[in-house]
Amino acid sequence: MRLIIGITGATGAIFGIRLLELLKNTDIETHLVMSQWASATVHVETTYTTKEVEALADYTYSPKDLGAKISSGSFQVDGMIIAPCSMKSLASIRMGLADNLVTRAADVILKERKKLLLMTRETPLNDIHLENMLALSRMGTIIFPPMPAFYNHPQSINDIINHIVFRTLDQFNICLPAAKRWKGIKNN
Repeated sequence: MRLIIGITGATGAIFGIRLLELLKNTDIETHLVMSQWASATVHVETTYTTKEVEALADYTYSPKDLGAKISSGSFQVDGMIIAPCSMKSLASIRMGLADNLVTRAADVILKERKKLLLMTRETPLNDIHLENMLALSRMGTIIFPPMPAFYNHPQSINDIINHIVFRTLDQFNICLPAAKRWKGIKNN
């Protein structure tokens, strides 16, 4: 399996990083593209450097490289996750703007009818955000705001991040053994 992982400048860069960490020791090939502002967000929100994040992926691309192999429908890939996805990237994807490699790759995923998951990050949402999400959902995109769950009794921020990332991977039928699953009220 091949996945494109996009990281944009919205808060929550750790979600994209954790995806890459969990996929690093699997047979899933990862192709990472970070927007210009993603690097700034990684620096502000985490202890990772951009180089350390890039080292987690099998392949990395500059957001300016619109000639990269992931910008073409002829490149065989199973889907794309943008985690986090800024409202700017959401709007660009919805309008087909494709002005950087993150949004161009997403545009290709849509035209090729592959699975696209957007971990949208903003609150509160205005009508423009909601209309963009609805339009993309109608095109088959999975709109996946990172909502915490509490039935698994998280003990740390990492527990919350991991739960959200495992649920993200579930959308691609990637089931890693460390994921905590709901077992029903009587079994919890």
